[in-house]
Amino acid sequence: MGNFRTVKKGDYLLIDFTGKFEDGTVFDTTSKEKAIEAGIYDPEREYKPLFFRADAGQIIKGIYNGVMGMKEAEEKILIIPPEEAYGEYKIYLVQDVPFAKLESQVPPEVGKKIITPGGREVKVLSSTETSATLDFNHELAGKTLILEIKILSIKS
Repeated sequence: MGNFRTVKKGDYLLIDFTGKFEDGTVFDTTSKEKAIEAGIYDPEREYKPLFFRADAGQIIKGIYNGVMGMKEAEEKILIIPPEEAYGEYKIYLVQDVPFAKLESQVPPEVGKKIITPGGREVKVLSSTETSATLDFNHELAGKTLILEIKILSIKS
């Protein structure tokens, strides 16, 4: 009658999730409807369940730890501290970079994300006529994440 299959190391999983900050603000979801409802819908994005292997380092540690032992169709809310997500916010990763190093002639727009010549996506915190202050931290660094997840399927 019931499915007693549980998540083990090495299993392939398909999950639906909605990620929120502690204040309830939704930052990501696999559901188009929830994205629209939260005001974060992106028409360029395909909203579909997340597929990953349970021990391949493809996801943050907090999700991996949270799904272990869950059953197929089970739903759970995970509270993931920064150290099991994207790490603590590191002030030394905020740096002034001369435009010459950015291979740019024009100041980048404050608040926007740019791609560095090395291929990193960074946020522009401020800009002068000669340099920009860039934040190399992951945008979720330092944040506790609340994830509502549902295991859709488990495959060995």
